[in-house]
Amino acid sequence: MAKLTSSKSGRKTRSAVRGKAAAGRGAAQNNDSGGDKLKPVTFATSGPARTAAAPAPRPAVEKGAEADVHSIELLEPRRKSAASTPEVAAAGGGRYVYGVIQAPSTKETINFGRTGIGGFGEPVYTVHHGDIAAVVSKTNVFIFDPTRENALAHEHVIELVMKTHTIIPMSFGTVFRTDDDIREVLKSIYDSLKDVLEQMSGKVEFGLKVTWDRDRIIEELKRDDEEIRRFHQELTKKHLQSTYFARMQLGRMIDKAMVERSADFVREIYDGLRSVCVASRDNKPIGDKMIMNAAFLIQRAREGDFDAAVNKIAKKFGERLNFKYTGPWPPYNFVNIRLKLERGTSS
Repeated sequence: MAKLTSSKSGRKTRSAVRGKAAAGRGAAQNNDSGGDKLKPVTFATSGPARTAAAPAPRPAVEKGAEADVHSIELLEPRRKSAASTPEVAAAGGGRYVYGVIQAPSTKETINFGRTGIGGFGEPVYTVHHGDIAAVVSKTNVFIFDPTRENALAHEHVIELVMKTHTIIPMSFGTVFRTDDDIREVLKSIYDSLKDVLEQMSGKVEFGLKVTWDRDRIIEELKRDDEEIRRFHQELTKKHLQSTYFARMQLGRMIDKAMVERSADFVREIYDGLRSVCVASRDNKPIGDKMIMNAAFLIQRAREGDFDAAVNKIAKKFGERLNFKYTGPWPPYNFVNIRLKLERGTSS
């Protein structure tokens, strides 16, 4: 049976079935793309998703379609300085923004309890424009260090909001000056926010990281790959292990076979999850043991189907691969809200 690890409230657990994770990661992420993708929905974007070359040895996976990252750029209103500046601190306060949700057009404030970032138990509430609203709390700090305490506070608020709303997350540390500044920004990008909220309604993100034991796979190749097996046997028989060029040749053969084997594994995993996902993002693996680092966008109603599919794949690969499975998250990998500071004049 494969080792399938799940994340629950930031703590790893070992389980055959995923545990619920604390929703939120403290910051929106820009991610590299590439690899065999699931058939996606397509979002209107202000530009293509950013792509970067993957480091070797990266699986040479056949390129496929993927969901675009819906990109929204927040411009500072000309009338006022909307984003955090030294003047905000001097004025004694600001508004920390966690994300944007759909809300009744009555503009009645929604309260999410005294769980705001900063350690002072500030109320978390909504600031409305039409039928969308920003989830915020008051703060006297205009620059937040990404400490564990602050990141967990950010995550906790998003997890709380996710129980009842689809939330489009803002990057960690996004602070505006006043509620009016937030309303002005919501107004200026209302159409884009409304569109992405509709696209993401009822959907959540799951992360899947797959690692392998390189030494174990190399031993498999020496046993199963005919060309590598014969070359290795010849070296052993002729006692040429210490020959530099012979070792280099064997190393190149193994590296090539490892890339191909990794690509086959990744393609097979994507194929097994294709039918239970809306879209996927293939992110840059971390370290030489990780062969897959992906995010999957799924319908919340199909969490059970996704669970079953991941467990089926993990069981199929047995001890050859380790799966780390986390979620549900907001759609960090599928929405990118960027804040562009542009000093305006005071009103």
